[in-house]
Amino acid sequence: MGEVAAADPAQLVGAISDCKAEQNIPHTVSSRVLGVSESWFYKWKDKPVTAREVRRGQLAEAIRRVFDSSGVTYGSPKVWITLVREGWRVSVNTIAKTMAELGLAGRKIRRRRGLTRPGRRAAAPDFVRRDFSADAPDQVWAGDMTEIVTSGGKPYLATVIDLFSRRLLGYAMGERHDAELVVASLYMAAATRGGDVKGVIFHPGSTA
Repeated sequence: MGEVAAADPAQLVGAISDCKAEQNIPHTVSSRVLGVSESWFYKWKDKPVTAREVRRGQLAEAIRRVFDSSGVTYGSPKVWITLVREGWRVSVNTIAKTMAELGLAGRKIRRRRGLTRPGRRAAAPDFVRRDFSADAPDQVWAGDMTEIVTSGGKPYLATVIDLFSRRLLGYAMGERHDAELVVASLYMAAATRGGDVKGVIFHPGSTA
């Protein structure tokens, strides 16, 4: 906390004074908690706040606002870009230093991996040719598979929809994302249509 005090003494002095005024906490106690001596507090208590210290406090507030608005994901470069666009004249190094003093660190967003894996078998022919439309029911069905994160594990969900009506025809859940799960969802879709699914083109897919 000594570095923080040196970086923004006016803010610490205000916090210590507020503790005394609002909660009747002695200066000795609050000073010790904030990592400064009582003599340091009295030294800065009556010292006028400089324009530089005011700007530093305003910058800290702006950094925290941008950081919180990003969902605590922005690092110093993105915070710097945002503030420069708002009109701030400040270096990225100053932003990084201030964020370190405030204890702000961007959180990396983990990208979920796709479920599709290249295999040894030859790819099935693409009868759909990226045209995901249909003129009537039971012309083209599309399959999808996704991972569902729950407190009890990560089950997988396979679904089948009719691309004409976008109706969900079949689904299946299991612990493995394999062909058996897709086949199970297809069996349910076929049963939904009464078992007669001749001529239907099925386009499988997978998603993260």
